[in-house]
Amino acid sequence: QVQPVESGGGLVQAGGSLRLSCAVSGGIVRINIMGWYRQAPGKQRELVARMPSGGSAIYADSVKGRFTISEDSAKNMVYLQMNSLKLDDTAVYYCSVDLYGIGNKWGKGTLVTVSS
Repeated sequence: QVQPVESGGGLVQAGGSLRLSCAVSGGIVRINIMGWYRQAPGKQRELVARMPSGGSAIYADSVKGRFTISEDSAKNMVYLQMNSLKLDDTAVYYCSVDLYGIGNKWGKGTLVTVSS
């Protein structure tokens, strides 16, 4: 079964950086659209970054200039480089991929905690 799996979360100090990875495994797949979402405690899940494969990304205003979404299509990998992290970036981060012929799949999330 096709399943995105996130990794790279952890504890980081404010101002630091983390790189999240999302591996899409479980078969021969082709990513159409990829995205990162996050859900902070007590809040709704929100879009962080979204990008069609080979296309231009869109970002939430709160992360513009700090976060970058990217892909390695040959490896079916999606990344989120997060720089200048803030306390408000603390959340569970989810990878979402829209796969040709399969549809949308979500990962189970990876926790990012930013400390002061």
